[in-house]
Amino acid sequence: MQIGDKAPEILGRNQNGEEIKLSDFKGKKVVLYFYPKDNTSGCTAQACSLRDGYEELQNAGYEVIGVSKDSARSHQGFIAKQDLPFQLIADTDTSLNQQFGVWVEKKMYGRAYMGTARTTFVINEEGIIEKIIGPQEVNTKDHANQILNK
Repeated sequence: MQIGDKAPEILGRNQNGEEIKLSDFKGKKVVLYFYPKDNTSGCTAQACSLRDGYEELQNAGYEVIGVSKDSARSHQGFIAKQDLPFQLIADTDTSLNQQFGVWVEKKMYGRAYMGTARTTFVINEEGIIEKIIGPQEVNTKDHANQILNK
């Protein structure tokens, strides 16, 4: 997915098993952020930045949705532990990750493996991707302000 592309209507299932569709957020911009794993340091910092800036993001017309390949149960624990006010999509089969092109080969300690490239897509009210904050650009500790261009 690139800037100018139409985002898919069906995004997946949230932490409660409910289907999440783009049309559920008519009239709002959607911050769809992909992250590697619940309860890891960088992912927790990013989620907490979005939690702390959530009210300001909502006042600016945004809705936040996180996506990782963790299970719904893992997401429920992460939401409870970090007091997150937004939904997390359990993309256990990585289909949404693949659709958005963020399921990539990574390397750590010389070992190659598949994983999520931390990426945020800002989708406008018409369902069009208007901004992408890529893996090298995401500031996990100040991500809400990054989205708000502060």
